[in-house]
Amino acid sequence: MKKITLMCIFAILSLMGHAQKFALIDMEYVLKNIPAYERANEQLNQVSKKWQAEVEALNTEAATMYKNYQNEVVFLSESQKKAKQEAIMQKEKEAGDLKKKYFGPEGELFKKRESLLTPIHEAVYNVVKDISELRGYSLVLDRASDTAIIFGSPKIDISNEVLQKLGYSN
Repeated sequence: MKKITLMCIFAILSLMGHAQKFALIDMEYVLKNIPAYERANEQLNQVSKKWQAEVEALNTEAATMYKNYQNEVVFLSESQKKAKQEAIMQKEKEAGDLKKKYFGPEGELFKKRESLLTPIHEAVYNVVKDISELRGYSLVLDRASDTAIIFGSPKIDISNEVLQKLGYSN
């Protein structure tokens, strides 16, 4: 779908005239050269590991409770069985709820990622926008995320210029 969309964009722009100017940026390269981005990713990895360990601890606890239940089931009355089953299900539910809280679509990890990375992405976007307006680029493509770009001249790659305007050397 991306390839078709990209080809349609190029076809439309080529029909509109030859005065269009294009540039390329390698966002992967740019972001790797921004120390704050690397620190943010490291923070996200650390907090993710911590939260994953909490979820795994609850899952392990539920698994242990289930194993103990299986070993004791023949000695338990019906009410005791039911109570233990409910306790196991409750522990599994706690683990699932915690996982959703931390790693769900609107979970804590998502919020943390947004708070740490959005300012960096916005800064890069603003610099790209400024360069585009200054040089009259109609379109700036990210060569890192689009596999439809087979070749791009280094002359139209603005990645290093973006890094310089952000205050980072390449």
